[in-house]
Amino acid sequence: MTRLSDRLVQRTATVPTVEDAAPQAAPVAEPRRHNDHFGAVKRRVHGALLDTLGPKLHDERLDEHELEQRVRTTLQTVLEHDETPMTLADRGRLAVEVADEILGHGPLEPLLRDPDISEIMVNGPDQIYVERKGKLQVVDATFSDEVHLRRIIDKIVSRVGRRVDEASPMVDARLPDGSRVNAVVPPIALDGSSLTIRKFSTDPLQVEDLIRFGTISPAVAELLSACVRGRLNILVSGGTGSGKTTTLNVLSSFIPADERIVTIEDAAELQLRQDHVLRMESRPSNVEGRGAVSIRELVRNSLRMRPDRIVVGEVRDGAALDMLQAMNTGHDGSLTTAHANTPRDALARLETMVLMAGVDLPSRAIREQVNSALDLIIQQARLKDGSRRITHITEVIGMEGDVITLQDLFVFDYAAGVDENGRFRGSLRSTGLRPTFADRLADHGITLPAGLFSSAR
Repeated sequence: MTRLSDRLVQRTATVPTVEDAAPQAAPVAEPRRHNDHFGAVKRRVHGALLDTLGPKLHDERLDEHELEQRVRTTLQTVLEHDETPMTLADRGRLAVEVADEILGHGPLEPLLRDPDISEIMVNGPDQIYVERKGKLQVVDATFSDEVHLRRIIDKIVSRVGRRVDEASPMVDARLPDGSRVNAVVPPIALDGSSLTIRKFSTDPLQVEDLIRFGTISPAVAELLSACVRGRLNILVSGGTGSGKTTTLNVLSSFIPADERIVTIEDAAELQLRQDHVLRMESRPSNVEGRGAVSIRELVRNSLRMRPDRIVVGEVRDGAALDMLQAMNTGHDGSLTTAHANTPRDALARLETMVLMAGVDLPSRAIREQVNSALDLIIQQARLKDGSRRITHITEVIGMEGDVITLQDLFVFDYAAGVDENGRFRGSLRSTGLRPTFADRLADHGITLPAGLFSSAR
């Protein structure tokens, strides 16, 4: 990981302030305004801090924690020697903002620390939205200007060895805690750079949390645990922000601790708790357009690593072909996600992605590969009330002619309506159908409870 001191190369001697930012559109609260006096003091303190620390910011012998301690200690010393009259609250706020600018991500840092915020969306330097409890809200934090925003973006992406500029104006990256980052800069972004951060909790959600949130029911949790332990191949499908990766994390927690797991992702964000886990991450091309390592190459390479399980964060291109082949060649129990609106759409999308591999296969051959590879599709959706729910647990049961046949085991009960707060009352209900894979699970010593698929549940 790139050292914090290396990232400070991109700093300037002036901390941008928010007084130059344009007013936000339709704010829900009155924005906090810094006066010119406060901004001048902050710039002076920032400059004095850099002058005092000097080369220590680039001392290779200091780890990130030691450097942070030195910055904060020196910052307090500089503030004590500054004779500008300020209230205790202003001094505290000044210390936090200057430290955030040097050590963190400027105005984003308080939002990253807020546990109630699940997503941060920066639409140019003057407008920042967050997602709280599934609802979007505008916040009063702003960047000083486009230069300030670009500096924060560069700081984030450089930590994982990636770049973003006019030649490569879009980038996927991650924060140290695994939070997913996407940035788009001009000339692609017409109204200023865009930055989207999907936060990941330092304490990953467990199956009990999903049951408490209403994402799944206890009966479904019991079924999914049995399916993972019984080495069924599972696809989690859903739209953007529907919670696919969170569900994949929970599914992976059911994998026995004595198995070797290989994870493959565009940006590493899975949080597996097992000991025997090998994590691989794709890599974009360098400035010369060389050195790219795709998900497809990583999937092929993983087959040589003696995996018991292969977990692919998401398939979105020709890697689907290699993933299906892995599932069909002895790597049972593999898990992955894909974007799709329904379980049936997920199959169609897999077929399309296989064709993207550049292999001229007839549709029936592709569908037979999909049918023999997949056992279960978990469909996830983000509902209008902001909640994320699993809406279908669907089994892939075989072929009828050229069509893959599916049967729903559990479906979400939309007919239950909504309560007075607009939240959906429904939950996953069994269709009363017993899965054909029950015998396979029994062969692994896993017996499903007799009443698990009762239509009354």
